[in-house]
Amino acid sequence: MNLHFLDKWRKGSGERRTAAPLAEAVREEPGAVAELLSECELLRAEAGRAGVELDDSAASLAALDQLQPVWRDDPEVLPWLGNDAGLYLGTVLVRTVPGTRWRIRPDGQPVVALASGREIDVVAAGHEWADDGAPELSQLYAEVAER
Repeated sequence: MNLHFLDKWRKGSGERRTAAPLAEAVREEPGAVAELLSECELLRAEAGRAGVELDDSAASLAALDQLQPVWRDDPEVLPWLGNDAGLYLGTVLVRTVPGTRWRIRPDGQPVVALASGREIDVVAAGHEWADDGAPELSQLYAEVAER
């Protein structure tokens, strides 16, 4: 994966690192950033163990909603899996809903921007899903896709 923006970000040190280089990268190299955000390695591994293939489709979100939430028993895994679930939801939205794109807020949080200008905090939604199972990822996708 060729992610030139990471080189710029790494050159900053400690306190000087901000969301600005990442936000700039989204504008300059949206495909590379989208690829990075789509990795969701922990979620993909968990889904794979359950026999679910994550193919970046709406159907895969429905399949995730049906998984047995064994990660809730592991307080170390839970936040990471929630983060991955949110990034995966965002990936499916950006790849399948016309006019959506990734945007990085000033605090560094990736969100999905809709053509209407509305933003979806997919990471927060992923954490809610991982913690409680609600709202379902497929339900969130359907609500956004129909707008």
